Amino acid sequence: MTPTPPPSSPSARPPVRLLVVDDDPLVRAGLALMLGGAEDIEIVGEGADGAEVPELVERLAPDVVLMDIRMPRVDGLTATERLRTRPGAPEVLVLTTFHADEQVLRALRAGAAGFVLKDTPPAEIVTAVRRVAAGDPVLSPAVTRQLMTHVAGQDAPPTPRTGPQEPPRRATAARRLAELADREREVALAVGRGSSNAEIAAALYMSVPTVKTHVSRILAKLGLNNRVQIALLVHDAGLLDLPDGADGA
Repeated sequence: MTPTPPPSSPSARPPVRLLVVDDDPLVRAGLALMLGGAEDIEIVGEGADGAEVPELVERLAPDVVLMDIRMPRVDGLTATERLRTRPGAPEVLVLTTFHADEQVLRALRAGAAGFVLKDTPPAEIVTAVRRVAAGDPVLSPAVTRQLMTHVAGQDAPPTPRTGPQEPPRRATAARRLAELADREREVALAVGRGSSNAEIAAALYMSVPTVKTHVSRILAKLGLNNRVQIALLVHDAGLLDLPDGADGA
């Protein structure tokens, strides 16, 4: 008798439904060839512009959208912002040629779960799709630090201008984080440093399930989509401008 596959086996789960959106037909063909060979990923459709995303998502119900940033009519940033406001929206994995691009940061703020470079090795793109589908953002600690350095470079005072000014980003972020309980704030700071749940659990002497509960509460309280947005908010608030070893309290 053939043994039943274990729960962790790809064949034991439905395949990840993937929608690929890129204005370059050669890129779409390459991605289809690359990702179509994975048994646990099913490419359910392709789009050539962000304007097509709402109808494609409604009709095809993908789990993940692999979204190019630069497209001629509706860019991937706008499409991501619109998509992530929908109830039950699929996860978005940004496809780009730059890894510290301001548009990538804006996509992450809009709720994208991470990004991959167009020259990323095929196996890593496949892994990224799987991780995003499982609710695990694709943003390594090293890339997080690089992005946050880019964020810090945008914090210089704006050029004086006439008319009303928006409140400073740092003050706004600090007010939002003040809504958290002390323990939640500690977890948020650790997320901002790019720590994994296991690393947070070890540092704060709590179990991994407890860390996951805190992260879920933080997301709910702050109205965020994923831990990438938590990290960006923490850095916006300036809470990690501290010497190594400081606890941020």
